[in-house]
Amino acid sequence: MSRARDVVEVVARALAGNADAVRVTEAEHRGQTVVEVSMAPGELGRVIGRQGRTAAAVRSVAAAAGDIEKRRVTVEFRD
Repeated sequence: MSRARDVVEVVARALAGNADAVRVTEAEHRGQTVVEVSMAPGELGRVIGRQGRTAAAVRSVAAAAGDIEKRRVTVEFRD
């Protein structure tokens, strides 16, 4: 597990109404780490936020955590 995955999981669980339904997976795809966040139905809006600002912040923090490990990180949100 990478730091980026851990950071995304902590933030997603904190934002979710049902923290037990949050699933975070990590995979390598074309030289970069892809962190996928899936949540309970209807909860995705809480993580995305207004106009996607919260999602952009989560992606920025994950990218910063990836930079520490010299990895390119992207975050995808799944319903």
